[in-house]
Amino acid sequence: MSPSDEAHEGHEEPPQGPARRSRPQRKQVLLRLDPLVYDALARWAGDDLRSANAQIEFLLRRALAEAGRLPGSAGPLPRRGRPPKGPTGGDAE
Repeated sequence: MSPSDEAHEGHEEPPQGPARRSRPQRKQVLLRLDPLVYDALARWAGDDLRSANAQIEFLLRRALAEAGRLPGSAGPLPRRGRPPKGPTGGDAE
């Protein structure tokens, strides 16, 4: 065992890189839409209290599921709203 191995023996550091992620990175896609289509989509998203991006993902997932093409391993849609605050963050009221 090398000295550096001995220094880390019994001490596990948090995983770094891909092993650290709790879920896979979300794929970023550039999408060009007709402005009128985007406006209609944005209005629909607002009616459902979603962002335009979340509405696009919702519609794509629904279309894939209806066509029987949504992979079973596809994770659930991210939760709506702001991410929860960490253990140190909280509302001080």
